[in-house]
Amino acid sequence: MQISSLFHNTRPEGALLPQEEAAFSLLEKLEIPYDRVSSDPADNMEKCAAVSEVLGVPICKNLFLCNRQKTQFYLLCMGPDKPFHTKDLSHQIGSARLSFAPEEELWELLHCTPGSATILGLMNDSDHRVRLLMEREVYEAEYLSCHPCICTSSLKLKTRDVLDKLLPYTGHDVTVVDL
Repeated sequence: MQISSLFHNTRPEGALLPQEEAAFSLLEKLEIPYDRVSSDPADNMEKCAAVSEVLGVPICKNLFLCNRQKTQFYLLCMGPDKPFHTKDLSHQIGSARLSFAPEEELWELLHCTPGSATILGLMNDSDHRVRLLMEREVYEAEYLSCHPCICTSSLKLKTRDVLDKLLPYTGHDVTVVDL
């Protein structure tokens, strides 16, 4: 897998997809510094592990979930090696029968494709239909790593910047969960 060297506060060169352009523009607008690497698509956790080594921080596993009726949507940010058990999470958030949300909803609500779901996608959820869930260790970590709405770039952000700048801007609250 091809992975670039580390760049600080530097977008990828050339034309960007609209959702990627929007993610970098938002980081600049909110004055959130970041480190970035570019790579071949890092669309699963095995590929993300190699990217994590270059970034120096584990890339979050981001799961886009919904209830059975597909009326409630959740973005779960969790550590890459944590097992996910729907029963444990369902109990904590008061929602029965969680499953992976359809790809169409991922695009409609977060403007992300499978393998690129990210906390930065919340900028596209102006109706606040997605509830953000963060696993406690991710919430308490100094850094958070994610994609900028496309899985050919990966970012390292200070978690405090995400919590204190990004989420107030998007109007999303965070629910901390234990997995």
